[in-house]
Amino acid sequence: MGSEFHIVVCGSIVPDPLQTLAPQDGPAGPSLKNEMMLPAVLDPWAGHALFEAANLAAKNPGSQVWLVSLGPKAKLQQVMMSVSQKAPFQLVVADGSASGFTDAYETARVLAETIEGIGGLDKSKMLLFGGWQSASRGSGAVIQMVGELLGVTEQFQGVDRLTVGGDGSLEVLERVEGGAYQKSVVDGAPAAFGWATGELPEPPNNPQVGMQNMQKNMPALMQAKPADLSGTSLKFSSVELPKQRRETRIVKDVPVDEMAKEIVEWIKG
Repeated sequence: MGSEFHIVVCGSIVPDPLQTLAPQDGPAGPSLKNEMMLPAVLDPWAGHALFEAANLAAKNPGSQVWLVSLGPKAKLQQVMMSVSQKAPFQLVVADGSASGFTDAYETARVLAETIEGIGGLDKSKMLLFGGWQSASRGSGAVIQMVGELLGVTEQFQGVDRLTVGGDGSLEVLERVEGGAYQKSVVDGAPAAFGWATGELPEPPNNPQVGMQNMQKNMPALMQAKPADLSGTSLKFSSVELPKQRRETRIVKDVPVDEMAKEIVEWIKG
């Protein structure tokens, strides 16, 4: 017997990681140099969550998928032209900064308030999906706080597989150390899942799905309300790229054990 889920995926855009990303200080706080000019993509972690959500919805008739995104709507529109061809979903937009320097709590608060305003969402059927990590902030804090703000206390992080049982229960595989998994079972929705890479490949483009999505999602972009992120007290003293250090020495006829010992001493030093 299938189950009906209301799956809410939290995910935004990030600068294309193939670009040169240089931080800089500005009057409104730190930002990336030429940030608004950089090409953007859907956060890869959020992408995995979206593809898993679409796959789960397809296997459980009656299920719905929403993609809730905080970001500048002009950039979101560009990215959604390609993302919309991957999987069916309803877009919900909060128009604001998608910067990794934005306070994680303020981001979570805006996302939670946006989710609360989704018409037709049944929170008793809700599965909250998001990235375990983020390509912009490198922290899995946001999805956890969104869950807490929505009263979702059953939370799982580093998820690679989610299986629905015949009784509606959910079997979850979470990553732990050493390449192992922790298996958990939760009775059912509501629950929150921070996805790792999952087990699905990126879906091929489907122009028909893309057209159907954009017919629904263009109005959502046009009607996006400005997000208020002004409540933060977070301040940065400075921002800079990690320093790279490289020392090269060419030697001949050195025993492997001696080389290993020297490397260990260099690391300790």
